[in-house]
Amino acid sequence: MNAFSTLTHSAPTSAEDRAALLAEPGFGKVFTDHMVTIRYTEGQGWHDATLGPRGPIALDPAAAVLHYAQEIFEGLKAYRLPDGGIGSFRPDANARRFNQSARRLAMPEIPEELFVESIRQIVQADAGWTPSADKGSLYLRPFMFADEAFLGVRPAKSYIFCVIASPVGGYFKGGKEAVTLWVSHDYVRAVPGGTGSAKCGGNYAASLLPQAHGIAEGCDQVLFLDAVERRYIEELGGMNIMFVMTDGSIITPPLDGSILPGITRDSLIALAGEAGYRIREERYSFEQWEEDTRSGALKEAFACGTAAVITPIGEVRSNKGGFVIGNGAGGDVARMLKEKLVGIQYGRVEDSHGWLERLA
Repeated sequence: MNAFSTLTHSAPTSAEDRAALLAEPGFGKVFTDHMVTIRYTEGQGWHDATLGPRGPIALDPAAAVLHYAQEIFEGLKAYRLPDGGIGSFRPDANARRFNQSARRLAMPEIPEELFVESIRQIVQADAGWTPSADKGSLYLRPFMFADEAFLGVRPAKSYIFCVIASPVGGYFKGGKEAVTLWVSHDYVRAVPGGTGSAKCGGNYAASLLPQAHGIAEGCDQVLFLDAVERRYIEELGGMNIMFVMTDGSIITPPLDGSILPGITRDSLIALAGEAGYRIREERYSFEQWEEDTRSGALKEAFACGTAAVITPIGEVRSNKGGFVIGNGAGGDVARMLKEKLVGIQYGRVEDSHGWLERLA
């Protein structure tokens, strides 16, 4: 397809206002000036790639996404590097996962190079919105949805791909050292043969009610068990999970089709292996987790994902009881892995894997 066209922004945010917003951006509340849009039409393919001012998207009330939820998204970050440039962490992996989600929801795949170029376009246009390393990062949200006006039940024939950006600080309020989880025994996030491994909005919508229950119980996040036996740990509402054992191994649930294949998860598996830990991708039950915690076989546990990177788990609660992990404040392994991963992302640590891609 042709190169991106650029629409001039008539009233971009002033430097003074931008600085004020960047002082305390929170998470997902502040947005940059620009957005990328690319259209797809059956028979024509991808066309009309545009970088322009961020603004509302006009939709017909019969647009397929509003009725049959043909929608997927990704989440990745851009980081301010020591030399003042901007890089992103494994955007090619996000492009591949985006297309895996597209296949599952019967949506068109976008060329990986076009996906990464769309990221580059918005980062360069809104470079001034990328916080300094001590303040946070620029969260990037590529997404695609069906916009064809048609009420028949079939895959749509036209789609819109977009990228928006948001400067962010910490994911959890107050910069918590460790979070408290609520284990849902009544609700599941995904089922075998479903869309658990796709990054689609419906998966997150399904997590909101149990998440609300968890918050009402004084917890930060909800943890889901498998849909068949309601025994085996799968993932949090928006993060994968890992368990550090005292025998030098790290357990993480296997990617069986119900769990999102996290890019942070994959990166930590590589880094932990290099640090000498034995990685065990295997099923791990809630009962076993409690038993291992009480016996001392489990050293620490942490959640991982793009938004929060690594978050130690300090306490677990459920309607069947609860327990505290270690001293309730996280452990050395999570801190070591986070320091290594964040160091690579911000260009402070040698990137032997070629994960960091310079964008500006």
